[in-house]
Amino acid sequence: MKKHLVAALSFLCLSVACSSGTAPSSDDQSEVSVFTLAFASCANQYEPQAVWTEIAKTQPDVFLFIGDNVYADIYMVDGKRKKNPAQSKERFEEAYALANAIPEFAAFRKQVPLMLGTWDDHDYGANDAGKEFPLKKESQEAFLDFFEFAEDDPIRQQAGIYHSRMLEDAGNRIQIIVLDTRYHRDPLNMNPQGRPQNKGPYLPVTDKSKTILGLEQWAWLEQELLKPADVRFIVSSIQFVAYEHSWEGWGIFPHERERMYRLIGETKANGVVFLSGDRHLMEISKDSGELGSEVPYPIWDFTSSDITRQFTPVNEGNTFRQGSVVRDTNFGEVNVEWADALLQSKIILTARDREGGILNQQKIQLSELQH
Repeated sequence: MKKHLVAALSFLCLSVACSSGTAPSSDDQSEVSVFTLAFASCANQYEPQAVWTEIAKTQPDVFLFIGDNVYADIYMVDGKRKKNPAQSKERFEEAYALANAIPEFAAFRKQVPLMLGTWDDHDYGANDAGKEFPLKKESQEAFLDFFEFAEDDPIRQQAGIYHSRMLEDAGNRIQIIVLDTRYHRDPLNMNPQGRPQNKGPYLPVTDKSKTILGLEQWAWLEQELLKPADVRFIVSSIQFVAYEHSWEGWGIFPHERERMYRLIGETKANGVVFLSGDRHLMEISKDSGELGSEVPYPIWDFTSSDITRQFTPVNEGNTFRQGSVVRDTNFGEVNVEWADALLQSKIILTARDREGGILNQQKIQLSELQH
């Protein structure tokens, strides 16, 4: 593994090129320009979060907080934790205030040049909730305040928190597309037989009019994918590739998952990698069409979930899994090592444990992610 010596950067979208960090190559000791991104999800504000110190050591240029950033549906009542859907805007504000008061997170937030995020169900306000959640507007306002969006930012007039950034690094473009898988999502299809062994409680939605993103977000996403970029990270709070577990994920809406593949193909969007959370585990998945999907090229999905988890075994299959799967405290690190010949650049996915040790690492040649 190359040792990355990445300096913290300041980014301006498109208008200003960013100076890049460098890393010595273990092969020839030459200098390699490196862009570093870190991400995490599932951060219960009532639990210790010492792992932020390890995340800080990666010195990311960007940090992505990709869902369940707080648990607004967990309350303290008479010293005991209770779980119920959030019932007021004040509940969201209280949860975010507790998160900001965590010393390790507060220190990390001051360090990182850029922090972006999306929500999942618990910071949205209720377990597995979708468009039916009654306080979604109040939840959105509290979310945007936490991520410090300007008062006049157009996202505050938008239904949902989807947004994107285009960053320039070492003369190359990195696009970060942040999806909202909650605000417009139609209801899930519960399994009337209950939960099978080592499976979740949901069956695939067969009504193709039902959606995860909603019409406006799909139209927005198409325009985003048409923009020129060399590497694209699509942030989805729920897993995109893996679905055999029958928990929440894009596979519960199979027509929406296939629509995403078609859209990536139709827009000829190269360099796509998905980043996901939600599952309280770490795994890296790659869909090369093993189960029949018409993929535009191999699609990777790096899942990093739960920075407050204690170890438990994982007993579920995943045809697409690459390397190990671990249910324990973890976070994700992504490095883009730029090469003089662009398509020889590498995207390195590294899952790290609570002490910064490597749980899983996969390397992708950018040339593999091309139409």
